[in-house]
Amino acid sequence: MSHPARRSRGPLSGWDAFRELEDLRSRMEYLMHSSFPFPGDDFSETGTAGTWTPPADVEDTGDAHVVELELAGVDKDRINVEVGDGELVVHGEIEERERTGVVRRHTRHVGRFHYRTTLPPNADTEHISAELTNGVLTVRVPRTGKGAPRRIEISG
Repeated sequence: MSHPARRSRGPLSGWDAFRELEDLRSRMEYLMHSSFPFPGDDFSETGTAGTWTPPADVEDTGDAHVVELELAGVDKDRINVEVGDGELVVHGEIEERERTGVVRRHTRHVGRFHYRTTLPPNADTEHISAELTNGVLTVRVPRTGKGAPRRIEISG
């Protein structure tokens, strides 16, 4: 689950309270459905009990939103990155590797994972790129020029 981003409080900061509330609602819904699955739930193919959310950083670089997910030990063929309805969804599976000895401590996550975050309204969803390097999946969502805040002169 992503954490809220710190935003400036200037008059043209771009902060959208309704988008933040919708993001909070979708995260709470995901948490409830993954924690307390109900028969017949149509949450998503990977949003069922037993899934986990990888640690993530979301950075606004000015010209793009960059999402970095920690996915140590996962092969890129086991990761799906999808975009739709204003959301970025990353899901997949990390398989438990076969061990020869006795496991004394097990703290790393294995199994299915699911990460979802709301994209800004000016996200260029046609030019999203994803790269997996050293166990970190970096998804870069560029911005379009549309939707940028601008000052409106008042006449009269």
